[in-house]
Amino acid sequence: MKAIILAGGLGTRITEESGTKPKPMIEIGGRPILWHIMKIYSKFGINDFIICVGYKGYVVKEYFAQYLLHRSDVTIDLRNNTTKVHQVNAEPWSVTIVDTGENSMTGGRLKRVAPYIGDEDFLFTYGDGLSDIDIGELIHFHRRHGRLATVTAAQPPGRWGIMSFTGERITSFIEKPANGGYINGGFFVLNPGVMRYIQDDHTVWEREPLERLAQDGEIHAYFHKGFWAAMDTLRDKNYLEELWMRGQAPWKVW
Repeated sequence: MKAIILAGGLGTRITEESGTKPKPMIEIGGRPILWHIMKIYSKFGINDFIICVGYKGYVVKEYFAQYLLHRSDVTIDLRNNTTKVHQVNAEPWSVTIVDTGENSMTGGRLKRVAPYIGDEDFLFTYGDGLSDIDIGELIHFHRRHGRLATVTAAQPPGRWGIMSFTGERITSFIEKPANGGYINGGFFVLNPGVMRYIQDDHTVWEREPLERLAQDGEIHAYFHKGFWAAMDTLRDKNYLEELWMRGQAPWKVW
C-alpha cells in the first residue's frame, strides 16, 4: 500500500523557518517532520511513498537524493572522483516526488498524483501532523466498513489549562486537557474512487470532496484517542522539539 504525503504548502504561519524550505522540511530533533511521518508509516510496513511538492520542492528532492550519503559512512576520493559507501543506514523506502504546482490546493495535489497510485486503496496525510496512531488498525478499520474513505478523528490537546467551578468556588485545575471536540487529524485511508470528487487544482480536499463523501455515506471516522499534534506555528514546533529532546515523543513508535 502506498502513502501519499502533502509537502507543497507555504507554511504561512511559521514563516520564521518556512522562508527557506517547505514546512514539512522543518526539523524536529535534527530531522524533517516529513521524516518523522514516514517513520510512523514505516513502522507498520508502509515503505512506498509519494510526496506531493510545490513550494521549494527542490529542497525535498535534494534531501532524498543525498539521503544515502547523509546516513552512511563514506569515503570520498577527490583525486579519482569516486565515492565509496561503507555502511548503509538508510531506510527501506521508495520515494516518488511529484511536482504538484506551487498554487495547487490540497485536493488538486492529490488528483495530480492519481497516475502513480494504481487501483488499490492508499494512505494519505498532511506533511505537518504527528501521532502515535496504529496504522495497521486504521487500515483494518477501513477495509471492514468498505466505503471509499476513512478519516482519522483526533482530539488535539488544549493550549491552556482550564478551571472547573461550583458557583464561584474553584473545584479543580486541569492542565491542557483535550478540547473535547474531534477534528480532521489527517491519516486517511482512501479508495481511488475519491478522485471523482476532486474537480481540479483549485479544489480544497477538506471542503467539497469531504462534504460530498459525507453526504453520499462514503466516509467513516476512525476515532484516535491517543497523541496527535500538528506543527502549524513556531510554538507548535518548539513544543514538539521539547518532547523529542526529553525522550518523551509519543509519535516515536519505531
